[in-house]
Amino acid sequence: MMSNKEVKAALKSAREAIRNKDYKDALKHCKAVLKLEKNNYNAWVFIGVAASEMDQPDQAQTAYWKAAELEPEQLLAWQGLASLYEKSDQPAFKEELPEIYQKLLKLYESNDKQKWCEVSRKLADVYHQERKYDELARAWHKLIKVRQEEGAGDEELHELWKKMTKLLSDNAEEQDNEIQELLVIAFENALSTSKIIPSDEHQKLFSEFISFLSKLPHKKSRLQRACEAMTADYPSVLFPQEALSLYFIQSGCSSSEAKLCYSRLHEIDPKSGPGNIGLGICAFYDKKYEESAKSLAQGLKQNISCTVAWYYLAQAQLKMHKYEDAIRACNQALKLSTRKDMHESDNRQRNIALQLKAEALVGSGRADYVEEAIQTLDQLPDVLNDPLLLALKCRAHLNKMQYDVAFKLTAKLLTSHSEKGEAYAVRGLLCYSQKKYDEAEESFQNALQRKPDTADYYFYLGLIYWFMGEETRRDKSKALTHFLKAAKLDPYMGRAFYYLGQYYRDVSLDKSRARGCCKKAFELDGSDGEAGAAAVDLSMELEDMDTALTMLTSVIENGRAGTTKWAWLRRGLYNLRINQHSQAVVDLQAALRADPKDSICWECLGEAYLSRGGYTTALKSFIKASELNPGSIYSMYKIAAIKQAVGKYKEAVAEYQLILTRVKEYVPAVKGLGECYLMLARNAIVDHLDKTAADCLEQSLDFFTRAVKHRPDVSCLWKLLGDSCTTAEAISPGNVNVSVPGLLFGQVEKDQKQKLDKFELLKLGGRCYGRAIKLSSSSNLWCDVGINYYHQAQHLSVYGCSNETSELLEKSLQCLKKAVMMDSGNHQYWNALGVVANCKGIGNHALAQHAFIKSIQAEQNNTVAWTNLGVLYLQEGNVELAHEAFKVAQSLEPSYVNCWIGQALIAESVGSYETMDLFRHTTELGMHTEGAKGYGHWVCATLQDKTNKNSELYRYNILQMNAISAAQVALSKYTERIQNDATAFTMLGFLNEYLNLKIQASEAYHRAVTLLKNAGDQERLNLASRNYGRSLCAIGQYDRAINAYMSSTLSEFDGICGLALAYYKKGLFKDSIKAYEKALSLTTSEQEKAHVLTALAIIEYKQNKLDNARTLLFKCSMLKEPNIESLQALCTLGLAKRDVTLSSAALNELLKHLKKGDCVYEKCLLSCALFSLQGRNITAQRQASKAVHSNPGDPVLWTLLSRVVPQYTPQKSKGGAVAGQVAQNLNFNHAKALLYSGVNHLAMGRHFSQHKYNNSLKVVQRAALLFPDDPAVWTGLIAACHTETTSCYLTGKKPKHTGLESALATAVSTNVETAKDLPTTYIQAFKSWSLWQAITASKQTGKMSNTEALCTKALKSHPNDSLLLLKKQIHCEQLLQSGKPLSGSMLEELKKVVKSNFSSVSAWHWLAEIYKTQDMMAAAEMCYRQSLQVASQQGSLSGKLSSLLRLAQLALTVCMAKVRSDHWPALVQEATNEALKISSCPLALLFQALLQFIQKIGARDTRRMLERVAYQPEYPETVASVARWYLLRHLHFKNDYELLDVLLKNAKANGDTKVLELHKELSAA
Repeated sequence: MMSNKEVKAALKSAREAIRNKDYKDALKHCKAVLKLEKNNYNAWVFIGVAASEMDQPDQAQTAYWKAAELEPEQLLAWQGLASLYEKSDQPAFKEELPEIYQKLLKLYESNDKQKWCEVSRKLADVYHQERKYDELARAWHKLIKVRQEEGAGDEELHELWKKMTKLLSDNAEEQDNEIQELLVIAFENALSTSKIIPSDEHQKLFSEFISFLSKLPHKKSRLQRACEAMTADYPSVLFPQEALSLYFIQSGCSSSEAKLCYSRLHEIDPKSGPGNIGLGICAFYDKKYEESAKSLAQGLKQNISCTVAWYYLAQAQLKMHKYEDAIRACNQALKLSTRKDMHESDNRQRNIALQLKAEALVGSGRADYVEEAIQTLDQLPDVLNDPLLLALKCRAHLNKMQYDVAFKLTAKLLTSHSEKGEAYAVRGLLCYSQKKYDEAEESFQNALQRKPDTADYYFYLGLIYWFMGEETRRDKSKALTHFLKAAKLDPYMGRAFYYLGQYYRDVSLDKSRARGCCKKAFELDGSDGEAGAAAVDLSMELEDMDTALTMLTSVIENGRAGTTKWAWLRRGLYNLRINQHSQAVVDLQAALRADPKDSICWECLGEAYLSRGGYTTALKSFIKASELNPGSIYSMYKIAAIKQAVGKYKEAVAEYQLILTRVKEYVPAVKGLGECYLMLARNAIVDHLDKTAADCLEQSLDFFTRAVKHRPDVSCLWKLLGDSCTTAEAISPGNVNVSVPGLLFGQVEKDQKQKLDKFELLKLGGRCYGRAIKLSSSSNLWCDVGINYYHQAQHLSVYGCSNETSELLEKSLQCLKKAVMMDSGNHQYWNALGVVANCKGIGNHALAQHAFIKSIQAEQNNTVAWTNLGVLYLQEGNVELAHEAFKVAQSLEPSYVNCWIGQALIAESVGSYETMDLFRHTTELGMHTEGAKGYGHWVCATLQDKTNKNSELYRYNILQMNAISAAQVALSKYTERIQNDATAFTMLGFLNEYLNLKIQASEAYHRAVTLLKNAGDQERLNLASRNYGRSLCAIGQYDRAINAYMSSTLSEFDGICGLALAYYKKGLFKDSIKAYEKALSLTTSEQEKAHVLTALAIIEYKQNKLDNARTLLFKCSMLKEPNIESLQALCTLGLAKRDVTLSSAALNELLKHLKKGDCVYEKCLLSCALFSLQGRNITAQRQASKAVHSNPGDPVLWTLLSRVVPQYTPQKSKGGAVAGQVAQNLNFNHAKALLYSGVNHLAMGRHFSQHKYNNSLKVVQRAALLFPDDPAVWTGLIAACHTETTSCYLTGKKPKHTGLESALATAVSTNVETAKDLPTTYIQAFKSWSLWQAITASKQTGKMSNTEALCTKALKSHPNDSLLLLKKQIHCEQLLQSGKPLSGSMLEELKKVVKSNFSSVSAWHWLAEIYKTQDMMAAAEMCYRQSLQVASQQGSLSGKLSSLLRLAQLALTVCMAKVRSDHWPALVQEATNEALKISSCPLALLFQALLQFIQKIGARDTRRMLERVAYQPEYPETVASVARWYLLRHLHFKNDYELLDVLLKNAKANGDTKVLELHKELSAA
C-alpha cells in the first residue's frame, strides 16, 4: 500500500510530466493515484488536462466532470471544462459552455472581479453567437454595472456601451420591449460618454441610434428628439433630416412641421429622396397632382423601396387619369408589400394599393385588363359588401362586355346600397353600353343627386347627349354644357376636352378653338391617339404645318414603341406629300410595327415604296393590305397596276379581271386591262407573233371602248384607243382582221362588232386621235396622229395608191409640224418629222436632215436620230458620213439594232469580210426584218460555198456561232411578218433542211413555189419546184414529190436525180433506173458518175440482183476517182453476203482513200462488222474503243461502243454502260445511247436491289421518257421489267409489278405498226421478241393457261419450232406440277422437239432441267455439254458461261447428296475453271468454295475461299449471301468467335437476315 506521501509524490510526478508535455506518463501517474484514492480531485483534473492535450475530449470531459462533482466549489475542474469546450467544435460542448461560464461567474463573483469580467465577456460572445439576445443584453448590462461599481473610467464604459449597441443591433426590432429599452439606454449612454463631440465616431454612433429608432414604431418621440439632437450637433449632415422626413412620410403627416422638415431637406439636397417624397405628399394633399407626381417620382429614384411613396404616386396618377402609370406604381407598391420584412400593419396599405390598381385597370377601359382587374378585386376582403369595390367589379365586366354578369352585380348594388351614387352610375354605364340612352340619362342624374361634384357623371351625361337622339345630335348644347362642367370639375379629364374639340370643330366650326381643346386633351393623356390625331389634323387643315410636325416629332420621340401609330402614320404621309420618300417609308414601317394588321398603313407604305421606285416591296405591301382587307378595291387596283408597271402583264390582267368581278365597270381597272393587252400586243410584235398581237389588240380595243363608254370626256382613253389601232402597223396585213365594238362607229346596236382590216384599223386610230385632240389639244397627240397618217400612207404605198398616199403623207407632215410648233424642244417630234420628210412619197431630204439635226440638238443622247441621219446619208450615197452617224449612234446606245444594220449595209456595199458578223450581231440584239434577212442570206451563201468548209472563217461564222439555228429562227420570224418574199422562204427551207426539220422545209418551199407561180419567173420557179420535190421526198410524200419534179423542166442533172430518188422511194424501180440512166448521160464529173452508179447498184440490190449490184459497184471502184460512198456500199454488200474476202478488199480500198478524220463512224462500224464476221469479237470491241479514244468528243462512237460491248464482250458491260451515259451527256438526242446503257446494265445483272438509282430499269425508263416513239426502247423496257421481276423471285421478295410485259408487248406492236421507214424484218423481229418475252413472263408467274393461250396465238401468226418447244415446255411443267412422273415416250418426244431446236442453248438447258427432275443426272450432263458445244459453235460467250455454270451446279448438287464418285467433284472443278477463263465469274468461285466446304468443312482453304466471295463488295448480294451462310457454318464448326463477329457485322451491314437467323439457331443448339 502506498502512503499519503507517495500519493503526493505521484501527483507531483504527474504535474511535472504535464509540464514537460509527457501526457502518457502523466496519465500513468494519475492512474496510480486513483488506484489508491478513487476520489482524488487533483488526479482527475490532471487526467482531464492530459486527455485534453492528447485530443481525447470525451475522456477529458469525463475526468473534469468527475473532479467537479467531487469538489464543485473548486475552480480547476470548471476552468478545465471551459478550456476544453472553448477548444472543441463539438455541438454538445458548445451547448454546455454557457452553463460552465455561469458556474465560473458564481465562483469568481466574490473573490476575483477581473476574472469575472473576462468570463462575462466570453459568456456574452457565446450568447451573441447563439442569437440569445435576452441573455446577452442582461449579461452585458450586468457587466457594465459591475464595472461602474468598481469605478471604471468613462472611456472604458463608453467602449462597453458601444460594444453593447453592436451586439444587440441585429434584429433589434424583433426583440421584446425590455431588450429594445436596454439597447436605447446603451445608445444614449454611449453617446453621452463620448469624449470628442463632434467626431466621426460620434456621428456614426448617432446615425446607428437613429436607424435603430426608425425601426421601432413606438419610439417615434425618441426618434424625433434624436434627430433634432443630431441635427444640432451636425447641422450639415442630411441623415437625421432624412430619417425624420421618413418618419413623417410613414406617418402620412403633412403638418407645417413636416413641411418645414421636407423643405429644409430639399434646400440642403434638391435630389434628396425623402425630401422630394415628402413634398410630393404635401402637394397631393394640396391637389397639385402634377407637382405631386413629379416630386414623388424624383424621390423614388433615391428611395425606391418606400411603399408609402408608391401609394401616393399611384393616387396622384389616378387623379390625372394616367392609368398605365398608376398600375405600374401600384404593382411596385404591392411588390414591396410582399417582402418578408414587412409588418402585418402594412396589410392596410396593401389593400389600398390593390384597390387603386383595380380602379386604374378598370378606368383604363382596356378589355385586356379586365381579367387582371377582377383578380385584383378578388384579393380584397369583403368585395361584395363594399359598394365602391362592387361598382368597380361591375365596371370591369362591362369593359369585357359581359352584360349579364354586370346586370346582376348592378342589381345587387342598387338593392344593398341604393343611397350610393356609384350604384346609379354603374347602372347608367350599363345602359349607355347597351345604347339605352334615356335610362342611362336618368341613372346618371340620380347619381349626380347623391354625388353632385363628380366629373365622371357629367362627362357620361355629355356623351349620352352627344349620341342620344336626332334632336340632341342637331342641338348639342346640352352635351357642351356637361362637357364643360366635367372639364371644370376635373381639369385632368382629357376625354372631356377631346369632345369639346369635336364640338367646336363640327358644330361651332371653330377649328382654332377645336385644335386647342384636342391639343389640351392630348397633353393630359398622351396615350389618347384620337385626340393627338385630331390636333394634328386640325393643325394641317389650318395649314400650320410646323406645329403639326413639331407635335408629331415630339410624340414619336417621347412615345413608347407600339403606342404612337397614328403619329408615325401622319408623319409618314406628310413626308410622302413633300417627296421625302425614304423618310416616309421609315415612318410608315414604324406605324406598322405598332399595328401590323392595319390595312390602311400597308397601303400607305405601298405608296411610299412606289414613290421611290420600289415596285417589289410596294407590291408586297399592297398584297398584305389586300389580305388584311379583302374588300379593298384600291389595294387590288394597285397590285394590278404595279404588276403592269413591272411588265407582268398576264398577272396584271388576272388582277384587273378580279376587280371587275366585284365592281363591274370600274374604269381604272378597265383602262388597266386595255393597257395590259396593248403592251402584250407590242411584246408579241417584238417577238414576231403577229396573230397573238392581233388578238391582244382586239382585247385592248374592247376594254378601252368599255372605258370610253363610261367616260367619253377623258382624252387619254381616246389616245389609248388610237395607240391600239396604230400599233397594228407592224403586223402583217394577212394577220389583221380585228373585231371592233360598234360604239366606235356610232352604231345603234352598240354591242355589235365589225371586222376591220389593217388599213381600216389605222384609219380608226386616226379618228380616235382626232377625238382626243378635240377634248384636249396637245403636242403629243398631234405627233401621234401624224405618225398614224404616215403608217396609213406606208400601207397604201404597197398597193400602189399614189394619190391617197400623197394626201396622207402631206397630212402627216402638217400634223408633225404642228407638234413641233407646239413643243419645239421635244426631240421625238423632230425625229418623226425627219422620217416623214425623208420617205419616198415626199423626199424632202433637206427638211429631213434639218429635222434630224434639230432632234439631236434637243437631245444629245439621241440614238434614233443619229441612225436616221445615217440612213439619209446612205440613201444619198455618202458612205463616210453615214458610217460616222452610225458610229455615233452605236457609241450612244450599243444595243440599238438599227444602227448596227446600217453598218452591216455599209460593210456589204464595200465588200467587207465583217458583213456577216455585223448581221449576226443584229439578230443577237433584237429581231429586225432587215437584219434577219441579211443574216439568213449570208449564212445560206456561206453554206453553199463548198470551197471554204475547212477554213477558219467557216468554222467561226457557221459552227462556233451556231449560225444555222440562229438564221433559221430569224428567217422564221421574218417570214411570219413578211409573207410575200419568195427568196426568204427559199432560204428558210434551205436552213430547215440543214437542221433536219423536213416538214418545215417542205412548207417553206411550198410557200416559195406558190409566190413564184404568180411572179412569172420560170427559172426561179423551176428551182423552187426542185427544192419542194426534194423536201417532199424527205418526208415520205413520194407522189407529191414526183409531181413537183414533173412540174419543172427536167433538163438538169440535179432535177433528174431527185426524180429518180422519188421513184426509188416509191418502189418504182424501173422508172428510177430509167431516170438514173438519163442522169448518167448528163454527168459532168466522175464523182457524179460514181454517185449514179452507186444508186443503180442499190436499186439492183433491192431487186435481189446481187451480182448486178456488185458489178456496178466494181465499175465505181475502177474509176480514176472512186467514190467513198460506193466503196462503203461495196463493203456493206460483202458483209450482207458474208463474203469476208470482198468485204476486206473493199474496206482496205476505202481506208486508202480516206483522210484522217473522214468518215470515222462509218469506218469504225464497217471494221467492227468485218471483225465480227471473222469471229474476232474482242477485236471488234477493241476497234470501237480505239475509235473512241481517238475521237472522245464524238457521241456516235460512244454509242457504237456501248452497242458493241454487250454483244461481243459482255464481261465488260460496266464499261459499256459508262460509254452509253457519256454519249447521252455529249448529245442529249441520242436515244440509242441510253438504251444501250440499259442493255449493258442488263448484261452485268444490275437491278434495283443492287443500286437504287443506277440500274437497268431506271436507265431504260429515262430512255422511254425521252424517246417514246422508238420501239427498241420499249423492248428494252420489257427486258428490264422482266429482270426486276426475276431478281425479286430470286431474293424471295414480292415483285412490285407483274404482267407489265404483256402490256408493253402490245405497246411495241402498236408502235412498230405506226413507225415509218422500218424494214419488215425489223418489225417482225420486234413483234416476235416482245411476244416471246410476254410468254416467258406469264410462264414465270405461273399462269400456265394464259401462257399456253399466248403460245397458241403466237403459233398462228409466227409458226416456228421455238414456239412449239415452248408450248411443250408448258405442257410438261403442268404435268410436273401435278406430281406425275414423265414416261419414257414423253421424254423421247421432248428430246425430239429439242433436237428440232438444235441451235437453241436454252432448249438444251430446259431438257437438262427435266432430266434433273427425273433424277437422270448423266442425261442432264449430256444436255449441258451439248448446249456448251452449240454455244461454242455460235461464238456466244454468254451461252458458254451459262452452260458451264449449270454443269457445275449439276455436279455440285450430286456432290451435296454425298454420292461417292470422283467424277462429279472433278466435273465441278473443270466447269468452274473453264468459266473463270471466260470471265471472273463470282458464281464459279462460289461453286469452288462450296465444293471445298463439302469435302473439307474445317480446312483453312475452305474459310479462305468462302471469305473471298463473301467479303467482295462488287459481287452480287445473292452470291455473297450464300457464301456468308456457309462461312458461318464453317466458323461455328471451328468455334472461331473472333471471325464470327467480323462475319456478323458484315451481314448486318448488308441486311442479310438469313445469316443472322442461322447464327441464332446454331448458338441456341
